[in-house]
Amino acid sequence: MKRAAVIGAGFGGLALAIRLQSAGIATTVFEGRDKPGGRAYVWEREGFTFDGGPTVITDPDCLRELWQLTGHDMAADVDLMPVNPFYRLNWPDGTTFDYGNDTAALHREIARLSPGDIPGYESFLEYAAAVYREGYVRLGAVPFLDFSAMVKAAPGLMRQQAWRSVYSMVSHYIEDERLREAFSFHTLLVGGNPMTTSAIYALIHKLEQDGGVWWARGGTNQLIAGMVRHFERLGGTLRLSEPVAKIHILGDRVTELETEAGAHERFDAVASNGDIVHTYRTLLGHTHRGRREAKRLMSKRWSPSLFVVHFGVTGTWPGIPHHTILFGPRYKDLLKDIFDYGVLPQDFSIYLHHPTVTDPSLAPPGHSTFYALIPVAHRGKLPLDWEQVGPLLEKRVLDEVGRRLIPDIHDRIVTKFHYTPRDFTIDLNAYQGSAFSLEPLLTQSAWFRAHNRDDSLKNLYLVGAGTHPGAGIPGVVGSAKATAGLMLEDLA
Repeated sequence: MKRAAVIGAGFGGLALAIRLQSAGIATTVFEGRDKPGGRAYVWEREGFTFDGGPTVITDPDCLRELWQLTGHDMAADVDLMPVNPFYRLNWPDGTTFDYGNDTAALHREIARLSPGDIPGYESFLEYAAAVYREGYVRLGAVPFLDFSAMVKAAPGLMRQQAWRSVYSMVSHYIEDERLREAFSFHTLLVGGNPMTTSAIYALIHKLEQDGGVWWARGGTNQLIAGMVRHFERLGGTLRLSEPVAKIHILGDRVTELETEAGAHERFDAVASNGDIVHTYRTLLGHTHRGRREAKRLMSKRWSPSLFVVHFGVTGTWPGIPHHTILFGPRYKDLLKDIFDYGVLPQDFSIYLHHPTVTDPSLAPPGHSTFYALIPVAHRGKLPLDWEQVGPLLEKRVLDEVGRRLIPDIHDRIVTKFHYTPRDFTIDLNAYQGSAFSLEPLLTQSAWFRAHNRDDSLKNLYLVGAGTHPGAGIPGVVGSAKATAGLMLEDLA
């Protein structure tokens, strides 16, 4: 039996491991932390469960497929709960917009803000459907290993005006500025600036409209736990608290892995679900290939980081939906501050996650679990001392949530903690503390992104947000499908 190793037990790593094990490849997953999940980590404090995320599960069929490979049913391991509305958008003047996939309800919401934009929205939906077919269905799990593959894909991408930004395409169809924000903010969920991210990413709207938005009962960590159960059921091996220190090579092939504890183990193929710069600069830093590729990757544009405040409070809040976007007074200029200028502005927009409105099990009876997230520039652009700045920014974020939604928030807090770009760097080896790896620009997509198989090392593979097609659960699960196809073909 051929043997494969996967470095990192995030969504991409586990999805790849399940595919390999399902195909009869003896697969071992090495995870440096004490729990699987990568960014989907979980903390339990004073009876509250705090999920690291991602909190939005879309295209559940891409996950179900991992079980169906061997005739199993994901529902036996994971209970997915529908979330509706998907998001409530809230502006500083008190305007709200509930966003979901009930067509009649969505039209009513659009009509409240701008009745004349309903036909434009329908045209935008047709456009989103077209880029979904081209960018997700046709190309989402196809590895781009050479430039000829990009040349073949180019005509379809150009027909959909991929060179334009998501915001530009939304604005082409919709006039009201609030609705432009409502239908363009989604790229922020995968680390992209709506003003510069390729219009292909409008496919996210179609993905949500068709597949809905879901929550795993018990938290996103329970989806990870279900994936681990299925992987181990198939005979796979997960090693926690066993970080890999080096990938050893001989000629143009990987030969073995060395752990930080000093153990050496040989494999026929190795895939990294770790940060792509960490993979090359650290795990392969003793090789010419590793140093050269790390230097190339470090020169690219990286997505922002995040500042997240987790807090548990007394009381229940049925009027606050599962996901709320509290827009600040600026949109375009705030994005420039984060993506271009690298400053920490006085104003911000907040993504508020309130899972206990869907799943009360995440808090003690009569209590609620929240997190408030704001995007911030990565550490390469914003080299702050987060140990000093973190408590100050935490108070500002909680003050704004209190001003907009929970007036006595500080009196209600039972427990709280924050997570900063520094934590992304330390816990996840994320280059510059980036939360989503490479920024999803057209010039950093498909062939221009890190390749699913290394160009020089014939049995080294990549999976996860840094590879094609990119970040988000459907993206990294799609990358696992693309990488698994290559690995199974090479190992045959």
